[in-house]
Amino acid sequence: MHDSRVPVIVGVGQVTQRWCPDGPHHDALGLMTEAARRALADAASPRIGATIDVVAVVNTVTWSYRDAPGQVCSRLGLEPGRRIYTGIGGNTPQFLVNRFAREIEAGQIRSALICGAEAGYSARKVAAGADFGWPPPGEPERIDGDNRLGSSDYEIAYDLVLPAFVYPFFETALRAAAGRSPADHTRFLGWLCSRMSAVAAGHPYAWLQEPLTPEEIATVTDDNRMVGYPYTKRMNANMSVDQGAAIVVTSEGVAARLGIDRERWVYPMGGADLCDVWEFTRRPCLHESPAIRAAIAAALEQAGVGLDAIDFFDFYSCFPSAVQIGLKAAGLPADDPRGVTVTGGLPYFGGPGNNYSSHAIATVVEKIRNDRTRHALVTALGWYITKHSVGVYGGRPRRIPWNESNCSREQAQIDARALPEPVQEYSGNLVIEAFSIRHRRAGPPRRGWLLGRDRQGRRVLAEIDASPEELLDLEAEEIVGLRARCRYDSASGLNRARVLV
Repeated sequence: MHDSRVPVIVGVGQVTQRWCPDGPHHDALGLMTEAARRALADAASPRIGATIDVVAVVNTVTWSYRDAPGQVCSRLGLEPGRRIYTGIGGNTPQFLVNRFAREIEAGQIRSALICGAEAGYSARKVAAGADFGWPPPGEPERIDGDNRLGSSDYEIAYDLVLPAFVYPFFETALRAAAGRSPADHTRFLGWLCSRMSAVAAGHPYAWLQEPLTPEEIATVTDDNRMVGYPYTKRMNANMSVDQGAAIVVTSEGVAARLGIDRERWVYPMGGADLCDVWEFTRRPCLHESPAIRAAIAAALEQAGVGLDAIDFFDFYSCFPSAVQIGLKAAGLPADDPRGVTVTGGLPYFGGPGNNYSSHAIATVVEKIRNDRTRHALVTALGWYITKHSVGVYGGRPRRIPWNESNCSREQAQIDARALPEPVQEYSGNLVIEAFSIRHRRAGPPRRGWLLGRDRQGRRVLAEIDASPEELLDLEAEEIVGLRARCRYDSASGLNRARVLV
């Protein structure tokens, strides 16, 4: 046992800084440092810090630093051989657990500390003029790993960059595939999100601890405006939060030598990392994720358990479409009694940038410590249902060693299914596959987009040619499956399509 390199999680820490005028008002660096301090203390061995060979800081969105990993190490007295600052992606925490599990099992490192945080709520106060003594933002010296943008130049030309206006394409495609009317689907989204809100209400680190009814989530009001149709504000990830979380991963051997109680060991039993076709406009199907499906299958196979053995799920939940596509990939109904989240999800627990899944992982670690016969599955994603990492956790080791788990064949198969680039200059009719409508903060809609296919099956992206009042009318009826007449507008350089209703 003292020589075993089987990876185990021995420490987790979470922190939520609730607003108080008198403080504290820690920045993201302060929150992630506190979360890391708690995770190290949770390992219950004063010698764990000396075994940390790598410290990884998850990319921060609300504030930036020249050397966040270095500052965390300095504050905690750590001297790792490697310090990592990651690229953008909500998949990152689970990706790092998978990565360091492999490195630990290969004997490349002894222990790793993963930490991250956002101070989005307090950052808004700073932007409004508050002075909390934070350091000025600094450009990171180095970013580790893949830091590609999530949108292609073609998609950027249509201003399809903000997730709030991209994810509605997936949602409207899901709605059409389910055969629900707009009104019925809105009620379904309210029900799904309300179940998540109820979980958040019972989580000690959740940002919103008052459960919301389906009607409170789905009904448009002055304080619950429509953001990107069909999503109200309360269906969107809430990044205006001050939250941090951290994870300590080591080996059975190190944990045994340090005298860490085995009842506190939680095993990363399986994991996989895959990407869907990178550009969402080139995916063959907008309401399914081959990458999540393959990653779940691979992680379960490595763990040596079936889906029926999973007691807890946390499907990534930046928007309701992410949850539904995750459920679909797993082959589970939305009303599975095991639920879809252990935290309450990004809209209700809180959406602290790229680090949310650290909170999900920390939460399942605590649940498994309470009953070591239990198993959990966590999905995490980045960009627009693009980058995916999946993890299975339990009270016993994995079945297949980490260095024998490989998804390169599945990735090649997914990449090979990419559609050609959408037609950049198109005039003619097309059949609508999905759409999104951007709303102003107040008043009528501002802009709409649709994706469709022409008679040759080619994908076409177009701005919807409609007045604000007409855009509202399009929200009332199902337009997926209808035809649109498209023309290329040389002045704007965009395709413009009028829905034929």
